[in-house]
This record gives sequence, structure tokens and C-alpha cells, in this order.
Amino acid sequence: MEIGGLISALIIGLIVGALGRLIVPGRQDIPIWLTLVIGVVAALIGTAIMASLTASFWLTLIVQVVLAAAGVYLVTMLRGGRHSHA
Repeated sequence: MEIGGLISALIIGLIVGALGRLIVPGRQDIPIWLTLVIGVVAALIGTAIMASLTASFWLTLIVQVVLAAAGVYLVTMLRGGRHSHA
């Protein structure tokens, strides 16, 4: 993989992580850097899953964002639960 591909993968991963965090309701008590790491991992896994199923950018992006939201939710639960602004 060349440097341009790596940089674009990281940028897409950062966006996917941010979108995934926005989807999860309530306040997530995890640092932003962890959200971004989750986004990068979700982008890589989503791309791997969807590569054999479709070439659609939009469907792949949806799968990546859903995976990121699931990752943010899971990490939030493992770190001690969600807190809401009540």
C-alpha cells in the first residue's frame, strides 16, 4: 500500500469513527483518540467484508459506520457504562 492510500484510509477511518460516535445515544465516556482508533478499525473491517459483496462506496460506508457505532458502544460498556445528561 502506498502512502497516499494509507493516508486516505486513515482519514476515512477518522470520519467513520466520528459518525459512529454520533449514532450511539447518550454520552460516551471514552477519549476521542479511542473513538478514532475504533473508526479506523471499523473502516478496515467494513472494507474487507464488503469487498467480496459489492463495489458500492455508499453501502461500504454504511457498514463501516454501523461497525464503528457498535465498537463505540461496546468500548463504552466495557469502560464502565454510559452516562446521560439528566
